[in-house]
Amino acid sequence: MKYILALDQGTTSSRAVLFNRNGQPVATAQQEFTQYFPKPGWVEHDALEIWHSQKNVMQAVLQKAGVSASHIQSIGITNQRETSVVWDRRTGLPIAPAIVWQDRRTAGVCDSLKRQGAGAGIQKKTGLVLDAYFSATKIAWLLDHVKGARRLAEQGHLAFGTIDTWLIWQLTGGRVHVTDPSNASRTLLFNLHTQAWDASLLKQFNIPLAMLPQVVPSSGVLAETDAHLLGVSVPIAGLAGDQQAATFGQACFSPGMAKNTYGTGCFMLMNTGHVPVQSRNQLLTTVAWQGPQTAGKSRHLTAYALEGAVFMAGATVQWLRDGLQIIQKASEVEALAASVPNTGDVYLVPAFAGLGAPDWDGQARGTLVGMTRGTTKAHIARAALEAIAWQVADVFQAMSKDSGLALTELRVDGGASQNNLLMQMQADALGVPVVRASVTETTALGAAYLAGLATGFWSGADEISAQWSVDRKFVPQATASAIQARQTGHARWREAVSRSRSWAQD
Repeated sequence: MKYILALDQGTTSSRAVLFNRNGQPVATAQQEFTQYFPKPGWVEHDALEIWHSQKNVMQAVLQKAGVSASHIQSIGITNQRETSVVWDRRTGLPIAPAIVWQDRRTAGVCDSLKRQGAGAGIQKKTGLVLDAYFSATKIAWLLDHVKGARRLAEQGHLAFGTIDTWLIWQLTGGRVHVTDPSNASRTLLFNLHTQAWDASLLKQFNIPLAMLPQVVPSSGVLAETDAHLLGVSVPIAGLAGDQQAATFGQACFSPGMAKNTYGTGCFMLMNTGHVPVQSRNQLLTTVAWQGPQTAGKSRHLTAYALEGAVFMAGATVQWLRDGLQIIQKASEVEALAASVPNTGDVYLVPAFAGLGAPDWDGQARGTLVGMTRGTTKAHIARAALEAIAWQVADVFQAMSKDSGLALTELRVDGGASQNNLLMQMQADALGVPVVRASVTETTALGAAYLAGLATGFWSGADEISAQWSVDRKFVPQATASAIQARQTGHARWREAVSRSRSWAQD
C-alpha cells in the first residue's frame, strides 16, 4: 500500500496528512506553534519552531498510521503564503523572526509608494495590490533593520523564502532553494506575464536577486528529502500556497469554478483559465498552479485565478476566545450565536490587521458598533459570524463583476466551514448555495494531488474530479422577507465598514 504525505504548514499550526488512492485522509497529526505580537500591528513567527513542529507531525503521522517512509510515494507541501523568512545560507539560521502575512509594519512604506504613483505599474506586472500583506516590503524591512543584513545579502550569503521554500531547505538539508509560481506570485516581485522574477521590481524594492529561490513547477519532482529525516529519501513532488492548493483540492479545474477557505482568514479563488485576468474591483490576480505537464505538451501549463483575501475569519473567533474570553473553545461560538435570533443591529468589523479585499485599507481597525444596554455576548458572537459572511459576500460580488460570470455556487472548506450556522449565514448573504465538500482537508489534499499526479499515483484531473463529493449543501432562504433582510443587512454592514476606515495613525 502506497500513500501520499501532505505537509500543511499553516498560520497557527503545522499539520501532516496521509492520503490513500481514494483521496481520503488515513491519518492526521497537528501541532500548534507560538504567535508573537511584539508591537501593535506586528505579527511574527519563529521559523525554527515552525520547522520543528512540521518535522514532529511528519514523523507522528507515520507512527499513527503504522506505516514506514518506504510506503510514501511522494510528498506535497502547502503553506501559509507571503510570510517571509530570511536566513544565512552558511548556517541555515534565520537572521530574525519571520514576518507573518498579517503583519502591518510596512503599511506606511506601501502608502508612500502609492503616493509616488507606483501602485498601478506594480499591479499590472504582479496582479497584486501594493500592500504590506505581500512579501517584498517585509524582505526590504529585514534588510534595512537587521544589522549587517544588507551587506550579507549583497555578498550572496542570505536566502529569502516563503514558508514552502524554508521547509524544502530544511527537508533537503540545505541542498535545495526553490519555490513554485503560486507562492512566487505572492511576493510583489514575480512578473505574471514573463513567469519570472522581475529585475525592475527587485530594483524598486532594493532586493538582491541572489536572495531569491529558483521557481519550479507546482507539480513535478523537485527534490528528495534528506535520508536521515525519515530513514529513506522521499521525492518532494507537489508545491502550492495554501489557497491555491485548496482550489486544486476542491477540483476547481474549469474557468468560473470558485472555492472559499475558512481558516485564519478567508480566501476565495476563482479559476480564470490560462490567461491572467486583471481585476477592476480590488481583487488580486494570482497564479493558481503550474503543471502537471500533460502528454503532448512541451511545457507546464499555468492556471490563473482571481482572489479575494479576507484577513480575519477564524482569527475573529479566536479573538472572542482569547481577547474577550466570552467563549472557552472556538467550537462554542455556534451555540452562543444561535441563542439569539439576530445581532440586535450590532456589527463587528474585524479589521484587526486592516481590511483586505475589496477595501484594502491598512489603516482600518477593528470596530464594534450598534451596542445598547441590551447587547450581550451572544449578540457579539453572532455579529462575529455575520462579519465573516459579509466580508465573503463583498469579495463574491467583486469577483462576479470582474469575471463577468454569475457564480451559481460556492465550494467551501477549512475549519470554520464545519460551523453550520455560519454556512447558512453565508448562503443567505450570497443568495447562492454553499457546498461543503465531504473531505474538508482540501488544502492538504490539493498538495497531495499535485504530488501524486507528478509521480503517477493519480492518472489525471478526471480521476480527481470523480473523487470530489458533497457533504452538505446550504441553500439560501428565498422568501421576499429574507431577500430584503439580506439587502438591508449588507447595507448596514457597509456602513459599519466605513466607520472602521483610516483609524490607525502610523
